[in-house]
Amino acid sequence: MEITIKIQGRDVSVEVSGDVAEWHNQGKHKAENLSHEKRRHWDDREFDEYIVATEGLLPYQPTVEDIVCQRDELARLLSILDTCTVIQQERFLLYALYDFSYAEIAERDGCTKAAVHYSIEAVRKNF
Repeated sequence: MEITIKIQGRDVSVEVSGDVAEWHNQGKHKAENLSHEKRRHWDDREFDEYIVATEGLLPYQPTVEDIVCQRDELARLLSILDTCTVIQQERFLLYALYDFSYAEIAERDGCTKAAVHYSIEAVRKNF
């Protein structure tokens, strides 16, 4: 089986066994998942790869304190979102919660990617 890898910035095709090709594809998929997970931490919270690597191995059991903190945080976030325009809220939620790209949101709203970027940045500044 043939795979393409980058060596010193150049794409090189290499013949490998099926097992190696499968591991290579799993590694690319894992790297893509980590990239998406890092993007979700736009608010500069600490990103811990250990949590991502072990995610799903143990069932999550929130404590009462966790639930109270989550409710307080949600109330605070919603109050901040209420200070934004409806368009800014929609664009921000599509981007942050539903992983829409700027291009997808721009196409949906009939505007430019720059307009989407400015809307999302305005919400971020409020946070």
